[in-house]
Amino acid sequence: MIIKDANLDIIATRRSQYPDDGKPEFLLVGRSNVGKSSFINAILGRKNLAHTSSKPGKTQTLNFYGVNNSFYLIDVPGYGYASVDKKTQAKFGMMIEEYLEKRDQLKRVFMIVDFRHKPTEDDLLMYNFLKYYNLPVTIVATKADKVTGNKKQKNLKIVLDTLDLVVGDDLVVFSSITKLGVKEVLEKIESLANEDII
Repeated sequence: MIIKDANLDIIATRRSQYPDDGKPEFLLVGRSNVGKSSFINAILGRKNLAHTSSKPGKTQTLNFYGVNNSFYLIDVPGYGYASVDKKTQAKFGMMIEEYLEKRDQLKRVFMIVDFRHKPTEDDLLMYNFLKYYNLPVTIVATKADKVTGNKKQKNLKIVLDTLDLVVGDDLVVFSSITKLGVKEVLEKIESLANEDII
């Protein structure tokens, strides 16, 4: 897939603000500061479409990135960041839950974890939350460029053992620096986005 056009089309906090054009949607979830913005920029071949920040918790809305006028990538608030107060965390949770409840256009969730570390309790909770809604998930183990050769298999086993993926879910080892995994993710999106086209 060649990315010809990508823009932040819609910023939403409630269902009435979501796009209503029926295009396929792909949701991105992950802990604050795990690299969601870098993932978006790497996938879309842009430098600063999604703004990376050294301050976690910057995304506080559902951001719909329209791509090639054919599908949306949706970035949502990161989870597990302690300095965001509990009331705000609850609001983020309800916002995401409202989206997940009734969204037929949602084709797959890309859940981003840090390949260098064992998935956290928050990561496990998020994966189980997505499974509660029977959503297909691809785990994106990012920052792979920071994992040396002999640790790669060990870290891969730790991620897979911790999350215990259900049949049909999969994992992509990814790096926004070396672009490892970019082609694989784009091929997956293209395949799923084209399912509805006869």
